[in-house]
This record gives sequence, C-alpha cells and structure tokens, in this order.
Amino acid sequence: MAVSGRLVDRLLGLPESPSPLAEVIRDLRVPMPDGVVLVADLYRPRGAGPLPVVLMRTPYGKAQALVRLFAGVLTRRGFQVVVQNVRGVLGSGGRFHAFHDEKDDGLATLKWLRAQPWCDGRVAMVGASYLGFTEWAVAPYADPPLEAMGLGITASEFASSFYPGGALALHNTLVWSSLMGTQDERRRPFHNRRVRQAMRHLPVGEADLAAIGRPETFLREVAAHAEPGDDFWKGTDHSAAVPETTTPTTMVTGWWDLFLRGQLRDFAALHAAGRQVRITIGPWGHDARALRATLNDQVSWLDAHLNGDKAQLRQAPVRLHLQKANTWLDFAQWPPPETKPTPLYFSGGLTWDRPDAAPATFTYDPYDPTPNIGGPLLSPGKGRQRDNSRLERRDDVVVLSGVPLTEDLDLIGPVSATVHVRTSTGQGDLFVRLCDVDRAGVSRNVTDGILRITSEGIVRAEIEMHPTAYRFLRGHRLRVMLAGGAFPRFARNPGTGDPAGRAVAFRRTRFEILRDRDHPSAVHLPIWAG
Repeated sequence: MAVSGRLVDRLLGLPESPSPLAEVIRDLRVPMPDGVVLVADLYRPRGAGPLPVVLMRTPYGKAQALVRLFAGVLTRRGFQVVVQNVRGVLGSGGRFHAFHDEKDDGLATLKWLRAQPWCDGRVAMVGASYLGFTEWAVAPYADPPLEAMGLGITASEFASSFYPGGALALHNTLVWSSLMGTQDERRRPFHNRRVRQAMRHLPVGEADLAAIGRPETFLREVAAHAEPGDDFWKGTDHSAAVPETTTPTTMVTGWWDLFLRGQLRDFAALHAAGRQVRITIGPWGHDARALRATLNDQVSWLDAHLNGDKAQLRQAPVRLHLQKANTWLDFAQWPPPETKPTPLYFSGGLTWDRPDAAPATFTYDPYDPTPNIGGPLLSPGKGRQRDNSRLERRDDVVVLSGVPLTEDLDLIGPVSATVHVRTSTGQGDLFVRLCDVDRAGVSRNVTDGILRITSEGIVRAEIEMHPTAYRFLRGHRLRVMLAGGAFPRFARNPGTGDPAGRAVAFRRTRFEILRDRDHPSAVHLPIWAG
C-alpha cells in the first residue's frame, strides 16, 4: 500500500508523504434531525488519537474511485477523512433533491462529527463541483467556523449556470441529470449517444425519457423553473452569505469551466471583505486536469491550516494562466487593477472608433438551430476552444472581423457586450462570441455569452460573457460572431414566448443588429497593459 501511495503522489506531482498505515471504517451511520440516516466512510491513520476531520460530502457515492484516491492522499499525510453520501444517494436515506438539502444535512453532519471521540473538534471541508457546493451550504452558517475550505470548479450558487443570460443550458443540464438518474445501475450501452440524441427531444422538459427511459427530477425541475421571477432555487443560493464566511478558503477553477463566473464572484466577495482567500485559474475545463490541480491545491492548504505547515503558501491571492502566452501571472486582486475595459465596436467589421454602419441582419430558425461549437461543456461534448470556421459560414450568423494586430494584445478580466438589437417576434436569444483568427484564417472561440430577449422594439442588450486571460498574437485578428442561439448547449428559443421546458411549436425570428452612432454596439475587452 505504501508503494502504491508513493506512486500516486508522484503521478499527481505531490511531495512525498510519510504514508502511515491507514484504517477505513465503512458505513458509519449519521442521523439527521428528521430521522433520516446518512452513511459515511472514515479514513484515518491507524492507532491515532483524536484528530481534525476533513469532510467530503458527495452525490456520486463514497466508493467512487476519485473520492477514494483523494481520501487516500490525505490519510497518507496524517489527516482523517470522512466521506459521506448525501441524502438519497447509494445507501443514504431519504430522497435526493439536488442542491436543496445540503445546508440542513451538512450542518447536522458537522455537529455529529464534533461530538465523536475520534474528532478533536476541528473540521475542514474540501471537494470539487457539487462537493464544493456542499461546502458553501455549510461554511457561512457553521458555528464555530470550519478550520479551512478547499473549493474546486464550483460556486456558492448553481442556478445561474442552469439559465445563463436567461437561456436554458440544455447540454450541461441533460448530461448531469442523465448521470444522476443512472448512477445506481449498470450504464446501458450507447448511453452517451442516447443523451446527445435526446437533446433534440421536445418538449425539453421530457428529454429525460429519451435519454434514460424514465423521468429524472433534476432535469424536470430545471426545465419547469426557467422563467424570470421564479424563486424555486432561492433556498439553494448561498452567495449573499459569502462575505460573512470567515473560513480560510482556497479555490481552483479554469477558463473553460461552466462555474467560472460564479466562482470569481465568490472570490471577489471574500477578498473585498478582507478574508483569507486565494484562487488559481488554469487552462482547464470541468475536467480531470482541473481536479488534479484542485487536489494539489487543497493538500497544501490543509497542511497549512490543520498542521501549521505554511511553507508552501504563496503570497499572491490570484494566480492565473495567460492562455497562448504559456505563462502564469500573479496578482493582488481580481480583476487586475492594470486592466482597462475598452470597447471594440461593431461596424462593417470591428473598430476601436465609434461606428457608423447600416444594421446587420440574420434569421434564426429553431427548426434548424444554429449549432454550438466548443465552450464550457460537460462531457460528453466537444468543449473548450474549437475551430469555428464551419459555423461562421452559415447564413444565420453575422461575422465581424478586425484588422491584423500589429502587436500582441492581452485580455485579462471580465468580458461583456452591449448590443442594440431588434427582433421580429419580440423574442429571441442573442449569442455573442469573441474569436481569435490566426494567420492561416482559422477562427477559434475565446469567450462568449447569451441573453434572452423578451421585448419588442430596439433593446439595449447587456450580455455577460465568460471572463478570460488570453493573448491574441501579433498578426492575428479579433472576430465577433452573433447568432440567435448555440444548440444544444442552450435550448432552442421557440420565438413564441412559450416556456422553454414546454415549447413544441416554433417561429422563425429575424434579428437586426444596430451599429450606428446613436446605437453603438460593442464588446468590452479587459485590455491588460502589463
């Protein structure tokens, strides 16, 4: 076991550990106030006395290989780890209701842990993705506070990622709901293919039947509560409590992660409140590379805050990877103060001067929806940065290009767009994408955003795009693409005003993009002069 542990540490790039003998106590029964019992496994150095506890709460099952690997890495470093299945998952009682029960169950688990003779009263939490959300459901409300918190590719609220800009995030929602709906059974052949095909199913709120053959609660709840003003997810939003969280916190995310915007907001809120917090942003998506970086980051954080070993702690609160420059940069805050938001206007092409051009038009046809290429997608799906050339040749998009750059251009920070737009139906989703066109003419996506439009007449659309840190190389061109959607990443806008989850009838929508002096449309770029 010690040999295999050393090999794992070496593969993960971790410092060599003492590798004490470990014991695992399976299926601890943790009672909840309503009588439901949740199951957990305890990993601890054999023969140790009371120790702090590192808690991980998971909806994927405590026997998952990645969770067991993480628990093993921590146990070899002298920590004891409790891995708990959340309510309704693989032996834990009750019904799994995604995101809704994690606050009450997490706080009850924390109270139970502190009462155990093998716990010295100190508890930290670590994890990634949904596991990270379970930390946010506990940390702002824990009394006394958690000793430390490690958050990977996650956020204090997930609902904004279900409906970015008001559009239903179909691909990621159906992929995750299909995973959760089948995790307690042997996966049927061609599962991924069926999920992809089910993205075309109508109505969207019943796509689970095509994907896995039966209803799945999460997909149906996301589809049923996609309209503005719906408070269904309000109790799962912990973002307002973030500034009050005093727990020392470390974060890892990636430029292609679907929770990037929320995680950066959480970091900024903690940092502005004067809390001890750091963040690492790498060239990753919601993937194995991000998980590996998360594990490494959390090991050093736990060593510092539970074992007092602060030698590995860096000073800079922000460390980020500047894409295409192949370099890491450190900053004191996010966004970097050296960044200057600068408009790049839509004209006949793209210009740094105010525009004066006739409107650009295109028609979105939900019967033949504009496809998506790349971006922050859960697997299966070809996400991240991709060649957009085929997409840009379609008739239902507008493509605007700048002139070749005479020197490198670095963007670091939030990206947004202001677009004056009119639709023929008073409905529509406006999708805006910024691309990097290389010297050979290949166009690759850098960042994008979408906004659901529900008003007639000229609308000033303010579109939040994914933040980025990216170098456009000398000789390359910036390009903006505008479309009426990006399917199946986002559900088709029916053009009728019908709720996205129930729509089965469609209307084509003509878009008119204004770009004159009275209606200047632009992307706002965070130009870094460092």
